Amino acid sequence: MHTYLETERLTLRRFAESDADDLFHLHNDPEVMRYLNGGKPTPRRVILDRTVPRFVNGGFFAAVERRSGEFLGWFHLRPAEGGPEEEPELGYRLHKAAWGQGYATEGSLALIDKAFAELGARRVFAQTMAVNLGSRRVMEKCGLRFVRTFRLDWPEPIEGSEHGEVEYELLRADWEAARRR
Repeated sequence: MHTYLETERLTLRRFAESDADDLFHLHNDPEVMRYLNGGKPTPRRVILDRTVPRFVNGGFFAAVERRSGEFLGWFHLRPAEGGPEEEPELGYRLHKAAWGQGYATEGSLALIDKAFAELGARRVFAQTMAVNLGSRRVMEKCGLRFVRTFRLDWPEPIEGSEHGEVEYELLRADWEAARRR
């Protein structure tokens, strides 16, 4: 497997078709999916036909605990659809057992550093539901600042969607200033 980057506790590597079972289990945990689809199950066929090919094609990285080799979830760092290359979106989805242990912050910080130091990013941003306080805390710990609240047209609104979505960002100049401190 191709390693994209390593942190003290994580290996972020490219996805392979053999990761389908891990993705199926992650994307079928109602608590993990609460702020994404209201916790509804994702059919195996969707994982095999859509999710795996999309993840294998780039920008998504399997998060594996270095010590145990256990699949913890995934991160992504890629431009939003139709967005500029130099403005990648940061995202993550981790198994509930990995919550509260600093993995989301650790992986996100490493990807942010890579985006600015190696990939020429001028801005890194992340979005989540306004009510997803855990994810918002991770963004703030990583130095991202609140930009806006906005509304999405949910085909099937889920609990909390009435409060909207939030966007956070970190600009290159702010990242560089923080590194000089």
